[in-house]
Parts: sequence; C-alpha cells; structure tokens
Amino acid sequence: MTYHVSAVNKTSLRDWRLRRVRSQLAQAGYDAVLLYDPINIRYATDTVNMQVWTLHNRVRYAFVALDGPVVLFDFAGCEHLSQGNRHVDEIRTARSATYLMCASDLASDTKAWATEVKDLVQVSGGRRLALDVCDPHMVSALQAEELVVGNGTEVMERARWIKNADEILAMKEAIYACEQGIASMAAHLVPGVTETELWSHLHQVNIALGGEWIESRLLTSGARTKPWFQEASSHAIARGELVSFDTDLIGPNGYCADISRSWICGDADPTADQRYIYRVAYEQLQNNIELMRPGMTLAEISKKAFRLPSECSATHYAMLAHGVGLCDEAPLIPHPWNVRETGRDDIVVEPGMVFCVESLVARDDGTECVKLEEQLLITESGYELLSSYPFEARLLS
Repeated sequence: MTYHVSAVNKTSLRDWRLRRVRSQLAQAGYDAVLLYDPINIRYATDTVNMQVWTLHNRVRYAFVALDGPVVLFDFAGCEHLSQGNRHVDEIRTARSATYLMCASDLASDTKAWATEVKDLVQVSGGRRLALDVCDPHMVSALQAEELVVGNGTEVMERARWIKNADEILAMKEAIYACEQGIASMAAHLVPGVTETELWSHLHQVNIALGGEWIESRLLTSGARTKPWFQEASSHAIARGELVSFDTDLIGPNGYCADISRSWICGDADPTADQRYIYRVAYEQLQNNIELMRPGMTLAEISKKAFRLPSECSATHYAMLAHGVGLCDEAPLIPHPWNVRETGRDDIVVEPGMVFCVESLVARDDGTECVKLEEQLLITESGYELLSSYPFEARLLS
C-alpha cells in the first residue's frame, strides 16, 4: 500500500472554492471573512499546517476580502509552508490573541491583533466582518475597533455545500482510501481481535494512501454497540458478535469519507435478531436514499422518510442525513419531529450537494445495534452513489 498521487487539478479546485466564499460574502453583505477553523482555512486557501492542533489552538488564521487580498497568517516559523500558492496574496506571521501564547500580555496582544484586522477590513472598503470561531475577548476587541462582526460559520457552510467536479474527484479519492481501509479491517476481523486493533487498520491504510486523520473512534462490537456512540476499546471481539463502525475519515486532499457498515465476526451464522435489525436498517437506508433528489426540500424528505417499526423505535440516529465535504457539513436533514424547530423547511436539495444518509437500528429489548451509512452526490437527474463497499451478505440473506 503506497501513497496515492492525486489527479485533482489544484488550481481549478482553488479557483472554485475561493469564488464560492466570495459569492457567499456578497450574498450576506460582508466585506471580508476572518477564518480560524483549519477546515475553513483549507477550503478558502488550500493551505494546511498542523490541522488537528490548530483546531484547538487559535494560532493560525486567514483573511479573505470580498474585493481585496487573501492574507494568510501562519504560525511563527511556518510562513514558508504556503509559498507558491497563487491564491494567497500575502503571508504574514500570526499575532496570537490566546492565553496559551500571551498569558499576562493578552489584553495588549489582542488589541494589536484587532487593529491589524481592522486595517485589512478598511483597506477592503468597509467594516462588516464575518468571523467563524474565536474567543469572546477577541470579538469584543474587534467590536471596539468599530467593526460589525457577524457569523462567518454560516457563510462558510453555505459556500461549502455545493461541490464542483474537482471536489468530487478529490472526494472519490478519499472514499477509495477509506474503502481500502475498510477492506483491511474486514480481512483482520477474526475472533479475539480487539476493537482498537481492528480500528487501527483503517488508520494505517488511510495514512499510507495520503489521507490525514479520523475524527472519531466509532467501532464497537456485541453489547458495546448499544447504546451507540461508545468508542473502540480493548474488548476482544467474539465469534458471532456484531461489529458496527462509522469511518469519519479525512482522506487525501482533506476530503471526508463517512461510511458505516456492520459485520458478523467469524464464521458464525447470524441470529434471527441480528438479521432482523440489519434488514430494517438496510431498508431504511435504501428507502431514504431514493428520496435524495434535486428539488426536494429537506422537510419533504424528512416527512417521507422510512418509519422504524415500533419494536425499534427507541434507537435512531441523530439525523436522517447530513452534508459532507472537508468534514461533516450543512445542511442536515432532521427527523420529522425536529423539522419546524430547526428552521430547515425551505432548504432545497441541489445538484452538487453531497450527503451521507444514515441508519441506526436496534430492537428496544435487544443488546446489539446496526449502523449503516452511504455517501452520495446529488446530480441533475437524481443521485450518484459515491460509496460502494458491499453490505454483509450473511445478514441480508
């Protein structure tokens, strides 16, 4: 298993994504956006640096003007990492405004940071700034500079939810790495292997093929599958136990492959209950996938979605489906009882959106849980399945 050389046209990909950001800034009436979330920075600039570390240390940020420059502020000593990217007009050393880096100098350092941001916004011709994530004292400092600060996360989510052909190719490369990793897990699923050992094979293959990280550790077996959202442990998987997992994998080019499957360990015949909950989950998944077509509103899909049988009503996933790109993204499709309160009634499914359709099923009185999930692209005429890993034939027979 060796590193996979990407076929993605990076110039075209960057052009598309930067245009999407600026289009959403214009629609929302902002003069610029300041980005701290490394996933948003990557989307806007296609630059990376210590992605997981900078998720929780605000030491790297990017400024994107509606009509003006793209300025990348990188961690001190890392300015060279993004040289040669023609979509970044200027690279500066980041000013920290966090307690970790500033301690007793936090107030004065934050003031200097806010002044520099204000100067960039004013050069860009205004004072309305979208901001995705930062600490409260940073917002206050920007407001003290008479900037109008708004919701940059919404701007970026709306920019990210339509993909072009370059993004889909990048996503297919990530899914390929993911499904190669799933196959490696399947090959190593034997009685006695621990959950964490099995999960490690997905990581190894992803890294070998140029992938980056995995956002969770959602692989459990037997009674540990219910309730869901427990994480992989040292539990030794026994013959005949269900194994359920959700990849949440960030693969090559930073794109997400979010696929779920459930298997039987070893050569045991599935029990009647295992077959039943697998069949229900499979039917729910296939039914809801068929609803994923352009022109449907999220509320319409929710109302027409598969209804779980009464004996499986207590267990369900948090949502019916969600967008996916560089990670799990908006929009999400709620269960029908959540449609009104989430305000998603009027969002229309459009070509270029990518969704992960979810199913989580267990008997109310049972001890095991089936998790299935497929990733698909909305097309002009319907959908294209992007994930292709086979389902468990023994559980469908």
